[in-house]
Amino acid sequence: MIKNRWLPPLASLLLAYAFTSQNPKTNSGHHGAASELRALLDETVAEGIPGISAAIATRDGVVWRGVAGKADLQTGAPVLPDMLFGIGSITKTFIAVVILQLVEEGQLDLNATAESLLGAAVEGIPNADVATIAHLLNHTGGIPSWEDDPAWIRDGRGDRLDVDRIWDKTATLPYIKGHAPLANPGEKFSYANTNFTLLGMIIEKVTGEDVVDEIQRRILTPIGLKNIYLEGFEPVPEGQMPHRYHWATPVFRQNAGVNAAFPEVRPGLIDVSRSNLSVEWTDGGMVASAEDLALFAVALRDRRLLTSQSMDFMTEWFPVEEGVQVGHNLYLVEYPDDLTIIGHNGDVLGFTGSMYWIEGVDAAVSVLCNVGAMHSGSVPGKAPSVAQRREFIELVMRVAAST
Repeated sequence: MIKNRWLPPLASLLLAYAFTSQNPKTNSGHHGAASELRALLDETVAEGIPGISAAIATRDGVVWRGVAGKADLQTGAPVLPDMLFGIGSITKTFIAVVILQLVEEGQLDLNATAESLLGAAVEGIPNADVATIAHLLNHTGGIPSWEDDPAWIRDGRGDRLDVDRIWDKTATLPYIKGHAPLANPGEKFSYANTNFTLLGMIIEKVTGEDVVDEIQRRILTPIGLKNIYLEGFEPVPEGQMPHRYHWATPVFRQNAGVNAAFPEVRPGLIDVSRSNLSVEWTDGGMVASAEDLALFAVALRDRRLLTSQSMDFMTEWFPVEEGVQVGHNLYLVEYPDDLTIIGHNGDVLGFTGSMYWIEGVDAAVSVLCNVGAMHSGSVPGKAPSVAQRREFIELVMRVAAST
């Protein structure tokens, strides 16, 4: 599959744990499928995921949402429907939209290179002089990812992380300066966070504005979304954030090491709530409610943010592996019997997420969990492993069809 950055009082507790919000014009089929979806969320928590929030949206708006599990394992506080979760690399889809809007406006050329636009700021970045914006968008530029650098893994997520640090936007780039390119541009798919650090820099260079402001003006305000933020670069409502957890498997301990500020709350699970997502910036720093993320997916699918020409480019597929293709910057995953989903996953310190729409069906989905799995190898559970389960997708289609 895709490298998965593609996954109180008693009355209040009971309400939050089993919460669903549904269109009042529902039938028994909808209620049955909704009940089964809720049971799947409960199963996910029983398998080890601390907390989960999910939503289904159609052209009519959000038709179902559900939560399960805990926002705080120590106090037992439940996940609530309006909570904000890190969405990881789903952030990249927002950045891709802004880039393509700039292309539509004639402010950018897809054939321009990072070096031609950013000059000395990208000196030493392999392939920055030959990889085009189009290559950056679908990870075929051959540029290494700072996220894969062993030193960064410890500095950015592991035992050497300064938990109080707000990272500068380009502080990750020195980790790969002077490295060898992975391939010539266009030769192969090589997922790299570096690509979207460069695209964030390009947005700010071309517009003269902060990325946060461009996302707000170009995406969030036009479609009426109020629960999406770029952490570290704008205020985030603290009361809406759950605790963050991460799978501290033997693989994670070897690759990253466990930071002294991250207590183990149960075997193999650490509380990383003292961290922040500033290091991710335009690669994976956004937090969102499940509801707003699903609404974003519908707006993107329905060409409310981009022209048909731009959407055709965004869904111009390049093979990744059997059943998986990458666009500019969406992924297509094929299942048997002509079932196809298009979207993106996310995985950062403390969170995993999955957002997609189902081809041929008026249904978009977001599933967010307050547990991360990066650098952890095989884990008990994460958002994509729930959201992309065939059983889950079929229940989503039943809910959507009955509203």
